[in-house]
Amino acid sequence: MKKVLLFLSFMALVSTSAKAFETSARNAILVDFETGTYLYAKNESDQMPPASMSKLMTVYIIFDKLKAGLLSFDDEFTVSENAWRKGGAASGGSTMFLKIGENVKVDDLLRGIIVQSGNDACIVAAENIAGSEEDFAVLMNETAQKIGLKNSVFANSTGLPDENQLMSAEDLAILARAIIKDFGEYYHIFQEKEFTHNGIKQGNRNPLLYSMSGADGLKTGHTEEAGFCLTGSAVKNGRRLIEVIAGLESNKARSDEAERLMSYGFREFKNYQLFKKGDVVGAVPVWYGKEKSVEMVVPFDVVKTLKKNGAKGYQFKLVYNEPIKAPVKKGAVIGKIEVISPDGDIENINVVAAKDVAKVGIFKRIIENAKYYLKGR
Repeated sequence: MKKVLLFLSFMALVSTSAKAFETSARNAILVDFETGTYLYAKNESDQMPPASMSKLMTVYIIFDKLKAGLLSFDDEFTVSENAWRKGGAASGGSTMFLKIGENVKVDDLLRGIIVQSGNDACIVAAENIAGSEEDFAVLMNETAQKIGLKNSVFANSTGLPDENQLMSAEDLAILARAIIKDFGEYYHIFQEKEFTHNGIKQGNRNPLLYSMSGADGLKTGHTEEAGFCLTGSAVKNGRRLIEVIAGLESNKARSDEAERLMSYGFREFKNYQLFKKGDVVGAVPVWYGKEKSVEMVVPFDVVKTLKKNGAKGYQFKLVYNEPIKAPVKKGAVIGKIEVISPDGDIENINVVAAKDVAKVGIFKRIIENAKYYLKGR
Protein backbone atom coordinates (compact mmCIF):
# COMPACT_ATOMS: atom_id res chain seq x y z
CA MET A 1 0.00 0.00 0.00
CA LYS A 2 1.39 3.42 -0.95
CA LYS A 3 1.45 5.85 1.93
CA VAL A 4 1.85 9.64 1.62
CA LEU A 5 2.56 11.73 4.69
CA LEU A 6 2.76 15.53 4.73
CA PHE A 7 5.19 15.75 7.60
CA LEU A 8 6.58 19.26 7.73
CA SER A 9 6.58 22.69 6.14
CA PHE A 10 9.70 24.76 5.61
CA MET A 11 9.46 28.52 5.48
CA ALA A 12 11.83 29.23 2.62
CA LEU A 13 12.89 32.82 2.28
CA VAL A 14 12.03 34.17 -1.15
CA SER A 15 12.57 37.74 -2.24
CA THR A 16 9.38 39.55 -3.23
CA SER A 17 10.77 43.04 -3.72
CA ALA A 18 14.35 42.75 -5.00
CA LYS A 19 14.87 44.02 -8.53
CA ALA A 20 16.05 41.54 -11.13
CA PHE A 21 19.79 41.72 -11.70
CA GLU A 22 21.00 43.02 -15.04
CA THR A 23 24.49 42.99 -16.51
CA SER A 24 26.15 44.45 -19.58
CA ALA A 25 28.08 41.19 -20.05
CA ARG A 26 27.16 39.32 -23.25
CA ASN A 27 27.32 35.96 -21.45
CA ALA A 28 27.13 35.41 -17.71
CA ILE A 29 26.41 32.81 -15.05
CA LEU A 30 26.56 32.77 -11.25
CA VAL A 31 26.54 29.39 -9.48
CA ASP A 32 26.46 28.29 -5.85
CA PHE A 33 29.42 25.93 -5.41
CA GLU A 34 27.81 23.61 -2.84
CA THR A 35 24.41 23.09 -4.42
CA GLY A 36 25.16 23.82 -8.08
CA THR A 37 22.15 26.18 -8.18
CA TYR A 38 22.19 28.85 -10.89
CA LEU A 39 21.65 32.22 -9.20
CA TYR A 40 21.87 34.17 -12.45
CA ALA A 41 22.25 33.18 -16.09
CA LYS A 42 22.40 35.08 -19.38
CA ASN A 43 23.17 33.32 -22.66
CA GLU A 44 24.98 30.80 -20.48
CA SER A 45 24.87 27.87 -22.92
CA ASP A 46 25.86 29.85 -26.04
CA GLN A 47 29.23 28.96 -27.50
CA MET A 48 31.73 31.82 -27.44
CA PRO A 49 35.48 32.34 -27.82
CA PRO A 50 36.83 31.76 -24.29
CA ALA A 51 40.19 33.49 -24.74
CA SER A 52 42.58 32.71 -21.88
CA MET A 53 39.80 31.28 -19.73
CA SER A 54 40.31 28.07 -21.71
CA LYS A 55 43.69 27.79 -19.95
CA LEU A 56 41.63 26.39 -17.05
CA MET A 57 41.34 23.13 -19.00
CA THR A 58 45.12 23.04 -19.45
CA VAL A 59 45.48 23.55 -15.70
CA TYR A 60 42.88 20.85 -14.98
CA ILE A 61 44.85 18.30 -17.00
CA ILE A 62 48.13 19.19 -15.27
CA PHE A 63 46.48 18.96 -11.84
CA ASP A 64 44.95 15.62 -12.79
CA LYS A 65 48.33 14.17 -13.75
CA LEU A 66 49.92 15.52 -10.57
CA LYS A 67 47.24 13.94 -8.42
CA ALA A 68 47.56 10.62 -10.29
CA GLY A 69 51.32 10.59 -9.72
CA LEU A 70 52.09 10.82 -13.44
CA LEU A 71 53.78 14.20 -12.91
CA SER A 72 55.55 15.89 -10.03
CA PHE A 73 56.07 19.58 -9.33
CA ASP A 74 59.82 19.06 -9.71
CA ASP A 75 59.60 17.51 -13.18
CA GLU A 76 61.26 19.71 -15.81
CA PHE A 77 59.89 20.47 -19.27
CA THR A 78 62.01 21.80 -22.13
CA VAL A 79 60.98 24.96 -24.01
CA SER A 80 60.77 24.36 -27.77
CA GLU A 81 61.30 26.97 -30.45
CA ASN A 82 57.63 26.49 -31.41
CA ALA A 83 56.48 27.37 -27.89
CA TRP A 84 58.78 30.38 -27.82
CA ARG A 85 57.62 31.69 -31.21
CA LYS A 86 53.88 31.11 -30.71
CA GLY A 87 53.70 32.09 -27.06
CA GLY A 88 56.71 34.25 -26.36
CA ALA A 89 57.10 38.01 -26.18
CA ALA A 90 57.42 38.35 -29.97
CA SER A 91 53.89 36.97 -30.42
CA GLY A 92 52.34 39.96 -28.69
CA GLY A 93 50.24 37.91 -26.28
CA SER A 94 50.61 37.22 -22.58
CA THR A 95 53.82 35.37 -21.85
CA MET A 96 55.95 33.86 -19.11
CA PHE A 97 59.09 35.04 -20.99
CA LEU A 98 60.53 31.54 -21.37
CA LYS A 99 63.72 31.01 -23.40
CA ILE A 100 64.37 28.45 -26.14
CA GLY A 101 65.96 25.32 -24.68
CA GLU A 102 65.23 26.35 -21.09
CA ASN A 103 64.26 23.60 -18.66
CA VAL A 104 61.41 24.78 -16.44
CA LYS A 105 59.78 22.98 -13.51
CA VAL A 106 56.12 22.06 -13.64
CA ASP A 107 55.71 24.06 -10.41
CA ASP A 108 56.88 27.22 -12.20
CA LEU A 109 54.92 26.45 -15.36
CA LEU A 110 51.69 26.27 -13.38
CA ARG A 111 52.32 29.72 -11.95
CA GLY A 112 53.29 30.94 -15.40
CA ILE A 113 49.88 29.77 -16.66
CA ILE A 114 47.71 30.72 -13.68
CA VAL A 115 49.31 33.95 -12.47
CA GLN A 116 51.00 35.27 -15.62
CA SER A 117 48.60 33.73 -18.20
CA GLY A 118 51.63 32.69 -20.25
CA ASN A 119 50.80 31.29 -23.67
CA ASP A 120 54.34 29.95 -23.92
CA ALA A 121 53.90 28.10 -20.62
CA CYS A 122 50.73 26.41 -21.92
CA ILE A 123 52.39 25.28 -25.15
CA VAL A 124 55.42 23.91 -23.27
CA ALA A 125 53.11 21.92 -20.99
CA ALA A 126 51.06 20.67 -23.96
CA GLU A 127 54.07 19.54 -25.96
CA ASN A 128 55.76 17.78 -23.06
CA ILE A 129 52.60 16.04 -21.85
CA ALA A 130 51.11 14.98 -25.20
CA GLY A 131 53.94 15.35 -27.74
CA SER A 132 52.31 18.25 -29.58
CA GLU A 133 49.74 20.95 -28.94
CA GLU A 134 47.42 19.29 -31.46
CA ASP A 135 47.51 16.01 -29.53
CA PHE A 136 47.05 17.91 -26.28
CA ALA A 137 43.88 19.47 -27.73
CA VAL A 138 42.57 15.92 -28.27
CA LEU A 139 43.21 15.27 -24.57
CA MET A 140 41.42 18.51 -23.68
CA ASN A 141 38.33 17.45 -25.64
CA GLU A 142 38.35 13.99 -24.05
CA THR A 143 38.61 15.55 -20.60
CA ALA A 144 35.79 17.96 -21.41
CA GLN A 145 33.49 15.02 -22.16
CA LYS A 146 34.58 13.24 -18.98
CA ILE A 147 33.65 16.14 -16.70
CA GLY A 148 30.39 16.95 -18.51
CA LEU A 149 31.14 19.98 -20.68
CA LYS A 150 28.45 20.08 -23.37
CA ASN A 151 29.27 23.17 -25.41
CA SER A 152 33.06 23.22 -25.51
CA VAL A 153 35.58 22.31 -28.19
CA PHE A 154 39.33 22.86 -27.95
CA ALA A 155 41.90 23.41 -30.69
CA ASN A 156 44.80 24.74 -28.58
CA SER A 157 46.09 24.93 -25.01
CA THR A 158 46.17 28.72 -24.76
CA GLY A 159 42.89 30.24 -25.87
CA LEU A 160 44.62 32.17 -28.67
CA PRO A 161 42.06 33.02 -31.39
CA ASP A 162 40.89 29.98 -33.34
CA GLU A 163 37.45 29.50 -34.87
CA ASN A 164 37.42 25.94 -33.50
CA GLN A 165 38.12 27.02 -29.90
CA LEU A 166 34.73 27.55 -28.24
CA MET A 167 33.23 27.25 -24.77
CA SER A 168 30.07 28.36 -22.98
CA ALA A 169 29.85 30.32 -19.73
CA GLU A 170 28.02 27.34 -18.24
CA ASP A 171 30.85 24.96 -19.18
CA LEU A 172 33.44 27.32 -17.72
CA ALA A 173 31.52 27.35 -14.43
CA ILE A 174 31.38 23.54 -14.46
CA LEU A 175 35.13 23.39 -15.16
CA ALA A 176 35.92 25.87 -12.39
CA ARG A 177 33.79 23.91 -9.93
CA ALA A 178 35.57 20.69 -10.94
CA ILE A 179 39.01 22.25 -10.39
CA ILE A 180 38.07 23.41 -6.89
CA LYS A 181 36.35 20.12 -6.02
CA ASP A 182 38.86 17.70 -7.48
CA PHE A 183 42.10 19.53 -6.75
CA GLY A 184 41.56 21.55 -3.59
CA GLU A 185 45.14 20.81 -2.51
CA TYR A 186 46.48 22.75 -5.52
CA TYR A 187 43.84 25.47 -5.78
CA HIS A 188 45.74 27.95 -3.57
CA ILE A 189 47.96 28.82 -6.57
CA PHE A 190 45.04 30.75 -8.08
CA GLN A 191 45.11 33.34 -5.32
CA GLU A 192 48.80 34.19 -5.69
CA LYS A 193 48.99 37.83 -6.78
CA GLU A 194 52.40 37.81 -8.44
CA PHE A 195 55.08 35.53 -9.82
CA THR A 196 58.62 36.18 -11.03
CA HIS A 197 60.40 34.13 -13.70
CA ASN A 198 63.64 34.94 -15.50
CA GLY A 199 63.81 38.11 -13.43
CA ILE A 200 60.47 39.43 -14.71
CA LYS A 201 57.73 39.94 -12.12
CA GLN A 202 54.12 39.91 -13.28
CA GLY A 203 50.89 40.39 -11.37
CA ASN A 204 47.77 38.24 -11.41
CA ARG A 205 45.23 39.74 -13.81
CA ASN A 206 42.18 38.70 -11.75
CA PRO A 207 40.69 42.02 -10.51
CA LEU A 208 38.63 40.36 -7.76
CA LEU A 209 41.81 39.36 -5.91
CA TYR A 210 42.48 43.03 -5.27
CA SER A 211 38.98 44.43 -4.83
CA MET A 212 36.89 41.77 -3.07
CA SER A 213 37.42 40.10 0.27
CA GLY A 214 37.25 36.31 -0.06
CA ALA A 215 38.06 36.21 -3.79
CA ASP A 216 40.59 33.44 -4.50
CA GLY A 217 40.66 32.60 -8.26
CA LEU A 218 40.34 31.70 -11.19
CA LYS A 219 41.17 33.19 -14.66
CA THR A 220 40.71 36.24 -16.86
CA GLY A 221 40.69 36.38 -20.64
CA HIS A 222 40.69 38.92 -23.43
CA THR A 223 40.75 38.92 -27.21
CA GLU A 224 39.11 41.32 -29.66
CA GLU A 225 36.37 38.80 -30.46
CA ALA A 226 35.85 37.51 -26.91
CA GLY A 227 35.94 40.89 -25.21
CA PHE A 228 37.03 41.14 -21.59
CA CYS A 229 36.14 37.96 -19.69
CA LEU A 230 36.48 36.45 -16.22
CA THR A 231 35.87 33.16 -14.49
CA GLY A 232 36.01 33.94 -10.79
CA SER A 233 35.28 32.51 -7.37
CA ALA A 234 34.93 33.91 -3.87
CA VAL A 235 34.03 32.69 -0.38
CA LYS A 236 32.00 34.58 2.22
CA ASN A 237 30.97 33.16 5.59
CA GLY A 238 31.94 29.68 4.41
CA ARG A 239 29.83 29.86 1.24
CA ARG A 240 31.49 29.79 -2.19
CA LEU A 241 30.14 31.23 -5.44
CA ILE A 242 31.50 30.82 -8.97
CA GLU A 243 30.86 33.33 -11.74
CA VAL A 244 31.64 33.66 -15.44
CA ILE A 245 31.23 36.88 -17.39
CA ALA A 246 32.24 37.52 -21.00
CA GLY A 247 31.97 40.09 -23.76
CA LEU A 248 32.70 43.20 -21.71
CA GLU A 249 34.08 46.28 -23.48
CA SER A 250 36.90 47.21 -21.09
CA ASN A 251 39.06 46.01 -18.25
CA LYS A 252 37.17 48.36 -15.90
CA ALA A 253 33.78 47.06 -17.04
CA ARG A 254 34.99 43.49 -16.41
CA SER A 255 36.17 44.40 -12.91
CA ASP A 256 32.98 46.31 -12.05
CA GLU A 257 30.57 43.68 -13.39
CA ALA A 258 32.46 40.81 -11.77
CA GLU A 259 32.20 42.43 -8.37
CA ARG A 260 28.55 43.46 -8.88
CA LEU A 261 27.46 39.96 -9.88
CA MET A 262 29.36 38.26 -7.08
CA SER A 263 28.04 40.74 -4.49
CA TYR A 264 24.50 40.17 -5.77
CA GLY A 265 24.83 36.45 -5.17
CA PHE A 266 26.06 36.82 -1.61
CA ARG A 267 23.53 39.55 -0.81
CA GLU A 268 20.37 38.03 -2.26
CA PHE A 269 20.78 34.29 -1.69
CA LYS A 270 21.42 31.94 1.20
CA ASN A 271 21.92 28.19 1.65
CA TYR A 272 19.43 26.38 3.88
CA GLN A 273 20.03 22.90 5.25
CA LEU A 274 16.74 21.04 4.83
CA PHE A 275 18.00 17.70 6.19
CA LYS A 276 21.15 16.39 7.78
CA LYS A 277 22.65 13.03 6.88
CA GLY A 278 21.05 10.41 9.13
CA ASP A 279 17.89 12.41 9.93
CA VAL A 280 15.04 9.98 10.73
CA VAL A 281 11.87 10.88 8.80
CA GLY A 282 9.66 7.92 9.68
CA ALA A 283 9.43 4.16 10.04
CA VAL A 284 7.95 1.52 7.74
CA PRO A 285 6.52 -1.89 8.79
CA VAL A 286 8.54 -4.94 7.74
CA TRP A 287 6.78 -8.15 6.65
CA TYR A 288 8.53 -11.36 7.74
CA GLY A 289 11.12 -9.28 9.59
CA LYS A 290 12.84 -10.12 12.87
CA GLU A 291 11.94 -6.52 13.73
CA LYS A 292 8.47 -5.13 13.13
CA SER A 293 9.66 -1.92 11.44
CA VAL A 294 12.74 -0.11 10.18
CA GLU A 295 13.48 3.60 10.35
CA MET A 296 13.80 5.64 7.16
CA VAL A 297 16.74 8.05 7.13
CA VAL A 298 18.12 10.70 4.78
CA PRO A 299 21.40 9.34 3.31
CA PHE A 300 23.15 12.69 2.82
CA ASP A 301 22.96 16.37 3.74
CA VAL A 302 20.30 18.18 1.73
CA VAL A 303 21.06 21.86 1.18
CA LYS A 304 19.03 24.22 -1.01
CA THR A 305 19.97 27.69 -2.25
CA LEU A 306 17.08 30.15 -1.95
CA LYS A 307 16.52 33.89 -2.15
CA LYS A 308 16.31 35.89 1.06
CA ASN A 309 13.74 38.33 2.48
CA GLY A 310 10.05 37.44 2.43
CA ALA A 311 8.50 34.07 3.29
CA LYS A 312 6.81 31.44 1.17
CA GLY A 313 6.20 27.83 2.12
CA TYR A 314 7.94 24.71 0.90
CA GLN A 315 6.09 21.45 1.58
CA PHE A 316 7.61 18.05 2.17
CA LYS A 317 5.81 14.74 1.55
CA LEU A 318 7.13 11.36 2.63
CA VAL A 319 6.07 8.67 0.13
CA TYR A 320 6.64 4.93 0.61
CA ASN A 321 5.02 1.52 0.14
CA GLU A 322 4.15 -0.57 3.20
CA PRO A 323 4.83 -3.13 4.37
CA ILE A 324 8.21 -3.98 2.87
CA LYS A 325 9.44 -7.59 2.81
CA ALA A 326 12.40 -8.82 4.80
CA PRO A 327 15.31 -9.13 4.47
CA VAL A 328 16.05 -5.39 4.41
CA LYS A 329 19.57 -4.18 3.71
CA LYS A 330 20.94 -1.11 5.44
CA GLY A 331 21.12 1.75 2.92
CA ALA A 332 18.49 0.26 0.60
CA VAL A 333 16.10 2.86 -0.87
CA ILE A 334 12.68 2.33 0.74
CA GLY A 335 10.91 5.63 0.07
CA LYS A 336 11.30 9.23 -0.98
CA ILE A 337 10.69 12.77 0.16
CA GLU A 338 8.92 15.03 -2.31
CA VAL A 339 10.17 18.61 -1.89
CA ILE A 340 7.42 20.83 -3.32
CA SER A 341 8.32 24.44 -4.09
CA PRO A 342 5.85 27.34 -3.90
CA ASP A 343 5.70 27.16 -7.72
CA GLY A 344 4.71 23.49 -7.62
CA ASP A 345 8.05 22.10 -8.78
CA ILE A 346 8.85 18.73 -7.20
CA GLU A 347 12.31 17.45 -6.29
CA ASN A 348 12.65 13.87 -5.03
CA ILE A 349 15.08 12.83 -2.28
CA ASN A 350 15.49 9.11 -1.64
CA VAL A 351 15.28 7.81 1.94
CA VAL A 352 16.98 4.59 2.97
CA ALA A 353 16.79 1.87 5.60
CA ALA A 354 18.67 2.79 8.77
CA LYS A 355 19.80 -0.79 9.46
CA ASP A 356 19.60 -4.42 8.36
CA VAL A 357 16.45 -6.36 9.21
CA ALA A 358 16.83 -10.12 8.89
CA LYS A 359 14.09 -12.47 7.73
CA VAL A 360 12.37 -14.72 10.27
CA GLY A 361 12.44 -18.52 9.89
CA ILE A 362 9.82 -20.62 8.10
CA PHE A 363 7.86 -21.41 11.27
CA LYS A 364 7.38 -17.74 12.16
CA ARG A 365 6.45 -16.93 8.57
CA ILE A 366 3.67 -19.57 8.78
CA ILE A 367 2.41 -17.90 11.96
CA GLU A 368 2.54 -14.45 10.29
CA ASN A 369 0.55 -15.79 7.34
CA ALA A 370 -2.01 -17.34 9.64
CA LYS A 371 -2.43 -14.06 11.57
CA TYR A 372 -2.86 -12.16 8.33
CA TYR A 373 -5.42 -14.70 7.06
CA LEU A 374 -7.44 -14.64 10.27
CA LYS A 375 -7.29 -10.86 10.50
CA GLY A 376 -8.36 -10.61 6.86
CA ARG A 377 -11.42 -12.76 7.57
